[in-house]
Amino acid sequence: MTTNLFSFSLLIFSLTLLFLTILYSEKLYKIDRHENEIMSININFASRLSRSTPRWYQVVARKMNRKKIKIGLLHVANGSFSEKMVYEEEVEVVNILFEPVSKEVKWNDLFPEWVDETLPWDSTRCPYIPMPQFDKYDDLDVVVANVPCGEGRRGRGRNYDDVLRLQVNLMVANLLVRSGRKNVNGIDDHKVFAVFGGSCGPMWEIFRCDDLLWHEGKSWVYRPDLGKLKQKVLMPVGSCQLAPPIAEPGQDGRDKAKEAYVSVLHSSEDYVCGAIALAQSIIRSNSTKDLILLVDDSISTKSLQGLKAAGWKIKHITRIRSPHARSETYNEWNYSKLRIWQLTEYSKLIFIDSDFIVLRNTDEFFIYPQLSAAGNSRYVFNSGFMLVEPSNCTFETLMRQRIKVASYNGGDQGFLNEMFMWWHRWPTKLNFLKDFNLLPNYSMHELIPQDVYALHYLGFKPWMCRQDQDYDCNWDVPENKRFASDSAHRIWRQVYNSMPSILRVHCVLTPEMEARKRMHIATMDFNGRFGRKFVDNL
Repeated sequence: MTTNLFSFSLLIFSLTLLFLTILYSEKLYKIDRHENEIMSININFASRLSRSTPRWYQVVARKMNRKKIKIGLLHVANGSFSEKMVYEEEVEVVNILFEPVSKEVKWNDLFPEWVDETLPWDSTRCPYIPMPQFDKYDDLDVVVANVPCGEGRRGRGRNYDDVLRLQVNLMVANLLVRSGRKNVNGIDDHKVFAVFGGSCGPMWEIFRCDDLLWHEGKSWVYRPDLGKLKQKVLMPVGSCQLAPPIAEPGQDGRDKAKEAYVSVLHSSEDYVCGAIALAQSIIRSNSTKDLILLVDDSISTKSLQGLKAAGWKIKHITRIRSPHARSETYNEWNYSKLRIWQLTEYSKLIFIDSDFIVLRNTDEFFIYPQLSAAGNSRYVFNSGFMLVEPSNCTFETLMRQRIKVASYNGGDQGFLNEMFMWWHRWPTKLNFLKDFNLLPNYSMHELIPQDVYALHYLGFKPWMCRQDQDYDCNWDVPENKRFASDSAHRIWRQVYNSMPSILRVHCVLTPEMEARKRMHIATMDFNGRFGRKFVDNL
């Protein structure tokens, strides 16, 4: 009996061992076969590449993982590209025909100082920027383009090369959007790539640094987010039209919890009262967004308590100096505003300077893409109220470029306008500048439009006026009368009077603020701005 039991157990053990051996061998075979297949693919791929195969093509081909690739050439010099540079049986190349933009089109035509905002956005016209006949090129995998650098980023104004640069970037973007949304060869997720040649790369306002796959020398490879790219190509070609409220495709039900208003306080406590009033005005507008305030070490514990009580979520930062500003000037540390791009827990932010009051709910404007803002003067936007999309690579790029790219005014507004040359126009009622320099008489200073969303207080701020004054103290200084408006001052006082007393105590005009105010008056330039280098509005 014992012998039979032992024999049976030995048989079961042997069968189990045999089964495991077969199973393990099959797995080894599968793994080995899979590795051999991968090795075979890589060997095949490597063997088909010639020494003249461009590196960018190797990057794209590996990402495509397809046998046939269709490449469109745009603004590429004759003879600079050939199928023989890759391998003929794998590539179809088409030349994309287009008409260069007229040399009569100037940058100021695309980005004028003023547009008629009383008309519907689509009833005004922008200069004609020719595009290819898209239906001939709607099945591309890759668009290869050479882009001119232009003069804008070199601080030399804007010239025809800047206009041509914009045209080339917009053509590439439109071609990719049209090819990417097609079901090509039964592939639902059709990967499309942009390859740019040239020392400057593409316009990063259109092709985000987040979408950069590879860069070496004068070659740049992008795989763009087609949803974001489509929203951009639906925007006007410049600020010659108001931007339409078109959502990013697929983002109509976007995560609105990842959107916030943000402001920055640094270097002194002069704007603490303004930030408190700003937060209270946003809350009064029934906004549903977070309120984020970036502060440096100059803000006291007492002030931080007041700011938190007003509704701000506080985040501490290290301030950033402008490399082009004079020491001890207003603009010296204004590059601290660049920190807003580090708030990557949010998908979109509307930045508002602390000298604003919000009169109507502006939450609807989060639908727009970066960079959306109201105009300021010439072809530039005002950075006091703008929409941005946080990104670490955007922040890092701004930090690198701040040394090379000069600001036209030494401050953040001048720098950001050089970095974001292509921007989307919001109506002026979103950023109503309290500057009446062009009005023929003082009585017109009191005509604040009823449909204004936000008032931007220039010159002396309302909290810098004595509390026993019932008028705008900008009237007291001849050079500042352009900024004076008793109507606007009363609007700010209404917000102030509605605040609880624990917040109003932070609006007391301190001796230090009085001293700085007297110093500012002593150093005003002929425009009523503080210090000769302060070309920017305060």
